[in-house]
Amino acid sequence: MLRNNQRTISIQFVCLLCLLAAGTLSACAGEQEKMEVEPVKVEIVGDTEGGKEAANDENDGNENGGAEGGGQAQTPSENAENDGEMTSPDSGAEAEERTASEDALKKQFGSDCLTDQIFEFALTENGETVLFVPHYSPGEKGFYMQIVKDDAVLSTVSGYVPEAIQGKQFASLDAVSFFDVNFDGITDIVLVETYGDTTFAMVYYEDGFFAEMGELYFFSQRRLSERLTESLDEVTIPKIRAYLTGGKKNGEFSGYQEAYEAVVRLRELENPGPSEYSDGIQYDLIDFDGDDIPELASGNNGYHMSLYTYSEGSVYALMNDWGYGAMGNAGYEYSPGNNSLRNYNADYAGLINYLTYMTIGPRHSLEQVVQIVIYNFDDANGNGMPDEAEEDSYGNYGVNKIDGREVTDEECDVYDAGNYEYIEGKMNADELLAELNR
Repeated sequence: MLRNNQRTISIQFVCLLCLLAAGTLSACAGEQEKMEVEPVKVEIVGDTEGGKEAANDENDGNENGGAEGGGQAQTPSENAENDGEMTSPDSGAEAEERTASEDALKKQFGSDCLTDQIFEFALTENGETVLFVPHYSPGEKGFYMQIVKDDAVLSTVSGYVPEAIQGKQFASLDAVSFFDVNFDGITDIVLVETYGDTTFAMVYYEDGFFAEMGELYFFSQRRLSERLTESLDEVTIPKIRAYLTGGKKNGEFSGYQEAYEAVVRLRELENPGPSEYSDGIQYDLIDFDGDDIPELASGNNGYHMSLYTYSEGSVYALMNDWGYGAMGNAGYEYSPGNNSLRNYNADYAGLINYLTYMTIGPRHSLEQVVQIVIYNFDDANGNGMPDEAEEDSYGNYGVNKIDGREVTDEECDVYDAGNYEYIEGKMNADELLAELNR
């Protein structure tokens, strides 16, 4: 069956947090799956590039406040350098207040939490807030992150360290940013970290498939992160955003050409190049819905396919690496200009077939119109799967059902727009970019 990668998570406002002076990285264990103390309410001290707190997609997106949620959380020394001013030492009272606030946060979130990089952020899909709480504990745990709501840990994310620097000591978490990196409508996490004397970018995508089941998972994007780091002369959140999108927020693109150029740049960073087994990522511009703005297809033919659409300055991922070519999935077809996607899938060696039709809805996502289940055996016991007692009917019987109701072939045919073609890549990145700039 198809997997729609859109997600909704209900998360409520938690509390205001303090962004404190960097440098106190406690080495004690302290992971807590349930927070048993009352939430601490403390003042937020702006601690990002340009002096603003970490932001989300709805906030200002530039070097003075991050990009599309890309507020870059920095240490005070970095702020002083960027702002051209030096900060005066804390007075005794200020130092005591900072220490008290830091102690309160460690009591709430664990003694190994990095108090200067705890942030409240909004999930892109619903605007509701959660807390990002990073931790560092020497030894097996190392660097890890928790997403917290009220008194519960929603997700624990293991930090990934590139193989080339795995022998180096964790030095600092330099920057934190929250935005939708891959245009799928879901909040992702972007970090800048330093191990030893090496600073690198690390991107974690939130997984939409698990989100559909009400679970919150983030997965490290290793190839993307390593290639981003290699491509930058200085690893900062603004420079990451400038490299990926020219510094533009989604919603600010001047046209589909500029938007799709950003998608191509991301896809090339995410995926391996051609090999003896594959042509690598290929692209095509197709007329899916007849609105005179082409959709962008991008994928590794025979393995997975993505599809993007553009509207009023924004690009939307309709399909995000949807797999096919195995497990009975024949691929994804579209009827040019008719806003109709068709997919054939099969179970039990073709004894059960799923014929799914989808369309682009008003929220710029693929919405299921209907799924027709075709049984090529007599499911006499009604358990929805072939059994040994039903073997005589295999291939000698056929019935169509929609929502459990038996329907005729004619009733099924009304959903078919006709003239379907497979969505597949036909150009490499250079050819696609040349087509966009004709």
